[in-house]
Amino acid sequence: MKMKTYDMIVMAMFVALIAVGAFLKIPIPVVPFTLQYLFTMLAGLLLGKRRGTIAVLVYILLGLVGLPVFAEGGGVGYIFKPSFGYILGFAVGAYVTGAIGNRGTLSYKRLLLANYVGLGIVYLFGMVYYYAMKNFYLHSSIDLWTLFLYCFLLAVPGDIVLCILGAFLGKRLIPFLRKQEAGMAGK
Repeated sequence: MKMKTYDMIVMAMFVALIAVGAFLKIPIPVVPFTLQYLFTMLAGLLLGKRRGTIAVLVYILLGLVGLPVFAEGGGVGYIFKPSFGYILGFAVGAYVTGAIGNRGTLSYKRLLLANYVGLGIVYLFGMVYYYAMKNFYLHSSIDLWTLFLYCFLLAVPGDIVLCILGAFLGKRLIPFLRKQEAGMAGK
């Protein structure tokens, strides 16, 4: 995939938005509610599966090399935090959200479906990683009910609202960005 200046600019913008979203948080037990998911979802929807995923991967890489862009800092040691699975899920979720959301006719229904599937992926990665880290690495066991309660039930209502907001924004912004890209291609 050959990168154009426009591609690099919009991807860098989403890297910055995801980082800012990490600090816009509401503390809840175990995993804080942040706006990271909104921006990783929008990266997939607005930039497409490839560019959106690259933006999320660059964000992850910046955090792992030590920039404090994650909700609780940064550095390679972050991979040992039980909540790191959600961050990994952001990349896969952005890819799937972009793949579903940018196929076929642009509609709220399709965008909402894409957002919910992406959200499911983020939670799947997050919960499996959290469970494995707590039980096998940290030897601080967590049962499945507690995992489900703290890592899903308490956090998912806000993310459902973000899915609706993301579909609303996507429906309005995707045609605008497509028009911008077409204009850039003509120059």
